[in-house]
Amino acid sequence: MAHVIVLTSDPSGALPALELLSHEVHRIRATPADLVTAPHSDIIVLDARRDLMHAKALCAILATTGVTVPILLVLTEGGLTAVSPDWGVDDVILENAGPAEIDARIRLSLGRRDGASPATMIQTSGLVIDEASYSAKIQGRPLDLTFKEFELLRFLAAHPSRVFTREQLLSEVWGYDYFGGTRTVDVHVRRLRAKLGDMEQLIGTVRNVGYRFNAADGEVPDAARA
Repeated sequence: MAHVIVLTSDPSGALPALELLSHEVHRIRATPADLVTAPHSDIIVLDARRDLMHAKALCAILATTGVTVPILLVLTEGGLTAVSPDWGVDDVILENAGPAEIDARIRLSLGRRDGASPATMIQTSGLVIDEASYSAKIQGRPLDLTFKEFELLRFLAAHPSRVFTREQLLSEVWGYDYFGGTRTVDVHVRRLRAKLGDMEQLIGTVRNVGYRFNAADGEVPDAARA
């Protein structure tokens, strides 16, 4: 049995079939203020049926507050086209899903998180990346990164001096099911360099190949697993 929080502003609730399962369910309003006092949970179900932009904003808040439990997004069929990897959710489910499907998605989401590597702190060349809080600093200055910018920087910094092709970065950072082109990588690298400012050289270009993280000479990132 899992402890499930359902974030919804719909009085009738989301995923009615969830009530047929044995999980312990707490329904709270989908607002930032209510997130602060939310009880402990094993998984968060976020209702995105009526207001996709509000749901996306809540996903960003959950990421910045260091929430580590899986997030399951409830959508209408039309809403599926709006969701992208930078939402940071673990899975999506349609509003009319039956109890067997809901239970399977909860079970698989929990299983994937249980099997994931523990959070890592990466420190190298003036850069500090904290996976637990999804935050990064360069020479003490906080970096305002999107979810995918953070994931790209984290991945490169975790493999210093190793060159990755754009196709490899798409697979590792965006996932095998991403349908965009390799130009997406170039755009995110350009944005990352702009945010790194004077330290933009940390992300190097290998002509006709791809990108790599340029750690200081002889320096190996300090990755202390929590």
